[in-house]
Amino acid sequence: MAKVAAEKIKEFRAEAKFQRTSPQKAKLVLDLIKGLRVEQAINTVHFSTKRIAPVVEKVLRSAIQNANYVSQEQGLDVDVDNLYVKTAVANEGPRMKRIRPAPMGRAFRYQRRLAHIIVTVAEKKPATSARAVVEETPAPAAKKTTKKAATKTAAKKPAVKRAAAKKTATKKAAK
Repeated sequence: MAKVAAEKIKEFRAEAKFQRTSPQKAKLVLDLIKGLRVEQAINTVHFSTKRIAPVVEKVLRSAIQNANYVSQEQGLDVDVDNLYVKTAVANEGPRMKRIRPAPMGRAFRYQRRLAHIIVTVAEKKPATSARAVVEETPAPAAKKTTKKAATKTAAKKPAVKRAAAKKTATKKAAK
């Protein structure tokens, strides 16, 4: 077997902490871009009508710039056109406790939620290198296996139909 050294795929991330939105609302936008290519993800977020979309776009662009910067600093060969959104999460930040005046001198407490938005991008390797790895490894000897076809069992008749069939059978036998 030919051993192929698997190159570790480098990931680049960016964070936006303490954003004034609930994580649930931020996840609605982040779910739109998970797994998409970077340019398609930017277009999707840019035309989204959600209030948090500009923040998500800014984080996404920051992750792309991080990939570009790190590749230049470390001398990595990262193609920005092959980047895709690997993960996009919104974690819960600290909650701000607030009080709202209520009738008859009372006060109602409520919480303002904050979110930490994290976007990770990685380079998608072209499919041609995967085919080359498959072609290099020899295929194991094929074994002949015979698989029996599943036989379908006859469905049982309901009790009423069985009784009716039994009566007709006895009438035919009596004749």
